[in-house]
Amino acid sequence: MGRLDGKITVITGGASGIGRGAAEAFVREGAMVGLLDRNSAMAEQVAGELGDLAFPLVADQTNEASVAAAFEEVRRRFGRLDALLTYAAVQLVGEDAPVHELDLDVWERTYAVNARGVFLTCKHGAKLMIEAGNGGSIVNTGSPTGLTMSGAEYTAYGSSKAAVMGMTRIMAHDLARYGIRVNGIVPGSIVTPLTKKLYDDPEISAKLTALHPIGRVGTPEDMAGIAVFLASDESKFATGAHFFVDGGISVR
Repeated sequence: MGRLDGKITVITGGASGIGRGAAEAFVREGAMVGLLDRNSAMAEQVAGELGDLAFPLVADQTNEASVAAAFEEVRRRFGRLDALLTYAAVQLVGEDAPVHELDLDVWERTYAVNARGVFLTCKHGAKLMIEAGNGGSIVNTGSPTGLTMSGAEYTAYGSSKAAVMGMTRIMAHDLARYGIRVNGIVPGSIVTPLTKKLYDDPEISAKLTALHPIGRVGTPEDMAGIAVFLASDESKFATGAHFFVDGGISVR
């Protein structure tokens, strides 16, 4: 018996990186997983690799009509949603910059995915949970860059993650009356397609590794356990919290 048996789940960015790692773990624990991703080919490929408990949900999370249609598909198939995890994000390495050097276009492209996208998926995911009346769990993804100097020179990315972390706490209060818990995961430096450009530079890679007292950077698999816990009934008294799984980067 899996820890998530029968739970209907949507994971944004579920076709790659931390999202894919979570999707693999959720399937192993018995959840039905919708992979919400704008890359249709990748979402379909990963769903096929994960088997009958996974299905693609092709959507652009910056577009409300597209997001609404994806959650309508979940409603049509299952009539409810038990867990929503928001992993999809962008970090525009080489374009993000200190505030006085930052182009408005970089700011807006970052916020479109990282802030508006989380808002829209949470909005429509929460609506489906409320309508179904069974409560649920929403898990957002923050970042130490939203709290500490590890975000220096990444004005758009760090502040967009700070926005998500603030929204998580507000949602936790507002949705508690419906039995919906809202928590955040705060990863450290994780090697994913999003961050590959950073780790391709040996000097930057060494600096990022040195920031983690635990002695290494993380992998998507390092993030999966906390996600399973927060989506499961094991965490039924946890809401409005941020769970740091960051190799110690935020305690420096």
